[in-house]
Amino acid sequence: MGLLQLLKSQVLCHLFICFVFLVSGIIVNMLQLCTLPLWLVNKQLFRRVNIRLAYCISSQMVAVLEWWSGTECTLYTDPKSYSHYGKENAIVVLNHNFEIDFMCGWTFCDRFGVLGSSKVLAKKELAYVPVIGWMWYFLEIVFCKRKWEEDRKTVAQSLQNLQDYPENFWFLLYCEGTRFTPKKHEISMQVAESKGLPKLKYHLLPRTKGFWVTVNNLRGKVAAVYDSTLNFRDNEAPTLHGVLNGKKYHADLYVRRIPLESIPEGEAECAAWLHKLYQEKDSFQEHYAQTGRFPGPITNPPRRPWALINWLFWCGLFFYHLVLLFVQLLSSGSMLTITASLAFCVAVSVGVRWMIGQTEIDRGSTYGNKGVPLNNN
Repeated sequence: MGLLQLLKSQVLCHLFICFVFLVSGIIVNMLQLCTLPLWLVNKQLFRRVNIRLAYCISSQMVAVLEWWSGTECTLYTDPKSYSHYGKENAIVVLNHNFEIDFMCGWTFCDRFGVLGSSKVLAKKELAYVPVIGWMWYFLEIVFCKRKWEEDRKTVAQSLQNLQDYPENFWFLLYCEGTRFTPKKHEISMQVAESKGLPKLKYHLLPRTKGFWVTVNNLRGKVAAVYDSTLNFRDNEAPTLHGVLNGKKYHADLYVRRIPLESIPEGEAECAAWLHKLYQEKDSFQEHYAQTGRFPGPITNPPRRPWALINWLFWCGLFFYHLVLLFVQLLSSGSMLTITASLAFCVAVSVGVRWMIGQTEIDRGSTYGNKGVPLNNN
């Protein structure tokens, strides 16, 4: 193990990375709060400012993945489609199989300059979570309660509010609704059998109503759906803990651009279209399992330096002040102060370990684990 890799595996480095993310995130959240009066004066300026403030938070995750871990992200796509990426609004349909798939999705957004304005469909509880949840609130992220009758109107209204959004954005959708696990897959395939739908090997049955509402409410604003299928080479099982340890992964992403006008407007027809899409996604994963690559050419966008510059700025700022604080603690000679500081570090360590644990697949959402939900949409 080299010296640099040994350094990356140290708990103190992980604590520092998480400390920088949390504290800088709170600072950015406070700055976002200060922009609220702008909404009343100039809504579009409010949006543009918050896009850039949000980038200060989300790009740190990209920097950790690309520059700290060194993870490589290879893009398989048609060169004709490539010319559209980053220059139009799009709905991005992602599979949800890995602990760090959201980081790879954000990396994809960053390489085409839409990370700060990217959107997701998130559960309502996340709006109250500091850093990421508050950032999303100011970005006008679409929140839902996962109760269709309550969500239908609120989600549609939130999507309609994006019709006059001033910059290009990608709306990231995990149509499966939850991360893939063998138990959830077994339940989902029972639903497929009960509905006479073809079974999937690598995906859960997609939930069609949210997709239909998203597509129909963004018609006229969004140009295409980007069907995105992610996998990792050599059967790697990437984890956030591995990324923090500096472990290098090799992600392969296959993206197809599908013009929005080719997607049916009717609910039943749109649902059938989405089920067919996931059968195709399954065939792409089967091709990958057999050949170690996705079909089509490799067209790799270069890494952008802005995520690294932003991350280094925050790391340098906090490292300087932490060193000053450490010197002051030692010079004070107070055992009580030193003991309290050590206790705080231990508490932070435990908290960080807990947060990392929540990203693990076996600690994920129980959504979809409730017996056989025959009313699965």
